[in-house]
Amino acid sequence: MPNEQAFTLRAQWLGQQLREMRESRKLTLKAVGDFIKRDPSTVSRIESGMLPARVPEVLAYLDICGIDDRQRREDLKTMSEDAWQKGWWDGFTANVASSLIDWIWLESRATEIRSFQVGVLPGLLQTREYAEALIRAAHPDVTEEQIVRFIELRMIRQQRLEGDEPVRLSAVIDEGSLRRLVGGAEVMRAQLAHLREVSRYRHVEVLVLPAEVGAHPSPNGAFDVFQMRPPYPVAGYISTTAGNVVVEGDSAETLLRTYDRLREVALSEKATLAFLSDLEAHLE
Repeated sequence: MPNEQAFTLRAQWLGQQLREMRESRKLTLKAVGDFIKRDPSTVSRIESGMLPARVPEVLAYLDICGIDDRQRREDLKTMSEDAWQKGWWDGFTANVASSLIDWIWLESRATEIRSFQVGVLPGLLQTREYAEALIRAAHPDVTEEQIVRFIELRMIRQQRLEGDEPVRLSAVIDEGSLRRLVGGAEVMRAQLAHLREVSRYRHVEVLVLPAEVGAHPSPNGAFDVFQMRPPYPVAGYISTTAGNVVVEGDSAETLLRTYDRLREVALSEKATLAFLSDLEAHLE
């Protein structure tokens, strides 16, 4: 049986590449299966992302499809290795939905993240107390042990903002998110102070979208865009109560343009710092 990684975004991206490559050569599932020593149903599962292809299978795909381009072969090999790669998050898979594992993997691969938030603050910028208040409100039926694990997971994710090669983060935060007293006034004061502190990092940009702007470029809500190194595309991530959607190509580019327009109408970094300071003082 395929393991937990079998249904990840990584496996789906790899399977999509293999399917498009096979179809472009007008090869049947059986023809590829005979070549890579797999039955047609297994080949179908590989291409749907239910079963990640291993490196030998990827190389065999490339051979039967006549792909000699060295970079193309290296790219698909990398995708196969990533699909089976274990990360620090594997210890959390029993407590975490596969969709969040995809999110964490995108964060781990990203060189730059653009985040627009309207309900809560970005996970990478939350204090422990703020995160705990959110998690307890969102998951009232889970055990105390699971709550602790969720909080630990969120805190570990924030290490992407540290180290020699931290991810570049640009966040536009709707004013309403900052005025919501998550965890109470004391927790929010500490959260606002934390935002002011991290916004001074050279690789972090925090901007406030003031309510006075009125209608804005993203009326349908929050989203994140992940810029990654090759062979991966720019990926847009949209969270909904019914599930999460990952987009690429033109859809991801549309989100990038939307984010640029949000930055244009948001407060400047200097004005944002002043806004956060005033709001923190008001809570005192």
